[in-house]
Amino acid sequence: MDRPSKTYLDLVQVNDNFPYDPEAISQYYALYLPQDEQPHGYLLPETVAKLPWTEHEFRILHIPPCSVTVLDTSHGADTAAAVNKAFADIVTRCLDQDLFHVLDKRHSEPFAVLGAKYPVRIERFATALFGTVSCGAHMVAYTTTTAANGGGSKVSDLWIPRRADHLYTYPGMLDTTVAGGVKAGVKPLTTIIEEAMEEASLPATLVRQHVKPRGVITTVSVTGKGFPGEQGLVMPDQIFVYDIELPNGVVPRPNDDEVSGFTCMGVEEVQTALKRDEFKPDSAAVLIDFFIRHGIVTPEEERDYVAIVTHLHRRLPFRTVPP
Repeated sequence: MDRPSKTYLDLVQVNDNFPYDPEAISQYYALYLPQDEQPHGYLLPETVAKLPWTEHEFRILHIPPCSVTVLDTSHGADTAAAVNKAFADIVTRCLDQDLFHVLDKRHSEPFAVLGAKYPVRIERFATALFGTVSCGAHMVAYTTTTAANGGGSKVSDLWIPRRADHLYTYPGMLDTTVAGGVKAGVKPLTTIIEEAMEEASLPATLVRQHVKPRGVITTVSVTGKGFPGEQGLVMPDQIFVYDIELPNGVVPRPNDDEVSGFTCMGVEEVQTALKRDEFKPDSAAVLIDFFIRHGIVTPEEERDYVAIVTHLHRRLPFRTVPP
């Protein structure tokens, strides 16, 4: 049976479905760091109840406004090291006790807590438990044709990979050409260059020569249907987007086991696949943003244009740069 058709607004709302209502937000525990009055994440009450806290590293306030505060066990001697140890220790305890599906029973690469006053790291899979902002980078590879009547060039095809069936998140779904999480201390473009070779066999020299930075997408989602881990987790996201128009003869090819293959798809084919909900959710948002930037989706033809753009560029509830 065919899947019901999705609108572009449906697709972007999956990535940006966290409530704006302050009353709804009050159910969460705000995450605080030492020497900082601004929160850096939202935790579910169920998560707070389940996490194996230690009293010397965390203070939990169960009276509204509820909060979790990381304590500085160094007493100012090395606050960053103390905070990082607290997060590392609690994640290790979670893994040892197999407490959360979202951790996938393994350690993951470090992600930065973006707006912290000092360098703070949380393992990638654990960011959803603490509700901190994650950072990613996506690149869309495309080709062009000459428009009729001398109107310049227009996007004709996009190189679309299918995720391998063994992946923990969204196995077998369609994706953007290249994508990856931006690890702590790594620049978004560096992530794109590394992932382009690993996932698509695109050489670093070619990517550096042709890639174009095209902005950032900001969303806040709540995990739900299709997410393999716990439900209801808060996931703020900051995604840097890049375009690359591939020269003639350049064909992306899998170079690791995360991609089963690439297909050169026409614009209409990609739009059809989007409306059939065949793309990984954040990749769907990136492609819709791509279509808007390239004039394929326009306010004249898309009645929800303003709402779509708003959901792609939400003001995040936490700082993403240090003060």
